[in-house]
Amino acid sequence: MSEVVLTAIHGPIAQLTLNRPESYNALNIITAQALIRKLLDLGADPAIRGLVITGNGTAFSAGGDIKFAQAHPHGPAAAFHELATHVHVCVTEIRRLRKPVIAAINGIAAGGGFSLALSCDFRIMADSARLKQGFTSNALCIDAGGTFTLPRLVGLARALEIAAFDEPITAEQALSWGLVTRVVSNRLLLETALGMAHTLAEKSLHTFEQVKALLTDSFDTSWETQLERERRGLVACAGHPDGQEGMRAFLEKRPPRYNTE
Repeated sequence: MSEVVLTAIHGPIAQLTLNRPESYNALNIITAQALIRKLLDLGADPAIRGLVITGNGTAFSAGGDIKFAQAHPHGPAAAFHELATHVHVCVTEIRRLRKPVIAAINGIAAGGGFSLALSCDFRIMADSARLKQGFTSNALCIDAGGTFTLPRLVGLARALEIAAFDEPITAEQALSWGLVTRVVSNRLLLETALGMAHTLAEKSLHTFEQVKALLTDSFDTSWETQLERERRGLVACAGHPDGQEGMRAFLEKRPPRYNTE
């Protein structure tokens, strides 16, 4: 049996490739468990400073494996309870990672695959790829954090439109709506994603972690609490070796040299 999630190391960047092309990289229990293990291992590896997630073949991920759900001995409800539990660990680990995670959307990202991409910090999309919410057309409810990330990216009205009508979203639409940050040709997709990851790897991970947490938490807090969190974050960064190096580099008018070990 081939490995369902492939790992390739590009210096300080790890590339994770969903590897079930015959099923358009549909998510099943085995795939979710493999992705969890790799996220935990790479998140703890000090040599890795960024991750890129993509799919093998013509799809990023078609979402939850319906065939798995239909074949479950206790029925599809039990199957999706089990699968969602594992996939939710995946997206939670992505959002908790102190390292940047980039989704390189090479083809269709639908259902849980759409939500998986939305959980990443950045999304780069091939111009031939498509996004599709996928759940409601099959009388299912959205999972994998999609109801959390989608309205925060596009607003409540647009999110409800995407959920209710479930029409395919082109790369051009995805860019204009803020679902992705860049659109490139399929030929340049991985090169662009890895290039972004390498650029981020040269910056301070400590600062990225602080800013990512502040931006994520800003939707669920008050103005006064957010200001206090910002002050604490700024003080923590100013006292960190990365912050001190950044300020020295600014005064000396040179590029900063952060400790990447």
